Amino acid sequence: MIEKIREFIEAHEAEMLEDAKALIAINSERMEAKPGMPYGEGTAKVFQEAEKILQSHGFAPKNYENYVLAADLNENPARLDILAHLDVVPAGEGFTVTEPFCPVVQDGKLYGRGAADDKGPAVAALYAMRAVKELGIPLSGNCRLILGADEECGSSDIAYYYQKEKEAPMTFSPDADFPLINLEKGGLQLGFTAEAGEQGEGIRLVSIQAGTKINVVPGKAEAVLKNAEKESLVSLAQEITEETGVSFTFTEEKDGIHVLAEGSFAHAASPEGGKNALTALVWFLSRIPFGAEEVRSLLGALHAMFPHGDCHGEALGVNHADEKSGRLTLSFDMLKFDGKTLAGAFDCRAPLCANEENTGDVIRKRLREAGFMPDDGSMYEPHYVPEDSALVQTLLACYEDVTGKKGKPLAIGGGTYVHHIENGVAFGCAEEDVDNHMHGADEFMLVEQMKKSAVIFALAILRLCE
Repeated sequence: MIEKIREFIEAHEAEMLEDAKALIAINSERMEAKPGMPYGEGTAKVFQEAEKILQSHGFAPKNYENYVLAADLNENPARLDILAHLDVVPAGEGFTVTEPFCPVVQDGKLYGRGAADDKGPAVAALYAMRAVKELGIPLSGNCRLILGADEECGSSDIAYYYQKEKEAPMTFSPDADFPLINLEKGGLQLGFTAEAGEQGEGIRLVSIQAGTKINVVPGKAEAVLKNAEKESLVSLAQEITEETGVSFTFTEEKDGIHVLAEGSFAHAASPEGGKNALTALVWFLSRIPFGAEEVRSLLGALHAMFPHGDCHGEALGVNHADEKSGRLTLSFDMLKFDGKTLAGAFDCRAPLCANEENTGDVIRKRLREAGFMPDDGSMYEPHYVPEDSALVQTLLACYEDVTGKKGKPLAIGGGTYVHHIENGVAFGCAEEDVDNHMHGADEFMLVEQMKKSAVIFALAILRLCE
């Protein structure tokens, strides 16, 4: 049966690529909402195109008010949902092979914004359903393809859909990596504040600005100082740079000396992959003899709680780990000071063994002891489908039978489209050793990987819906 499916996909490669290119050609990033278009014109337009494609292949799609588009393989009882999305991140800059929304196939790669995330995988899932349908393989259960429009900005589309429809007994999303992701850490994203009071004489901290999003390790951080000597600041910064690899530049302006720390960005799920400019800047500032004792105390406390290079919450006493989900990660990602109030925020990704008592409460206590008031946020739950479940074992077997590679479930710090779906896992389409430039310039999907994924998905449909 695998060979029959593979032959079908090979015979329809050109059509598959044309369908994917038609979707990629539409800028479907989230835009301003309009009547009947909850995520703007782009996602509504890509749904129109997807409806045409589905209908041309004999499916009868249902549009859920432009939140979600869904199509059934048959009229049998629900057995499997395949959850993909057609929204994309903004085009960005730096594309060299083609323009973001002008898809091309070159050197065996399909290029364009959304090629890998998640339009290419969505089309692979569609062709898996098409193969099963046109090969006339009998099934006792139904597979439904669900195409969302808000995965990149919070997944409110899926929340809307599941208010109207029940989850299938099993779900997978082709929006991550092979072999399979069955565990997504829980975590805590928490803000906190402190009042610095009047600064008076001596060196003054005018402002701090660092971080853009709570889930992004900041590659840049800036502070403005008044009444400081530039030479001594430069000397101190050199010591910090030697320790951290974060560089510092100084500019004298009317409001004081501007200090810019530059490291490298990273996702908060993998903070060790970047150089946190904020923690380096706080370390630098904590060593300056500010005139105000409260400022010195608060900066020193921040450095003690979030020392540069501590990506696992060791200084906060929450360095948890377990065999299934690995180590806790924690990154200090945002800090702002307006002359009176320090406002910061961090992102923590927590393993299964972490909870409010041993993690959330411990961190809040440390913050309060240091003079900061934490927000009311609470930890969000991890997502875990046991390795020995029928869904996980069946999907891994499909992967192994098609690729010849050994499949093993993965645990990640990030969250996928299935994080809140009880029996849902992320399954493909990327291989861990291929950098497809997801969210970056020259995003691509390997054509061979797209075809192979369609074969794997078709085999999964057969075995889960037989």
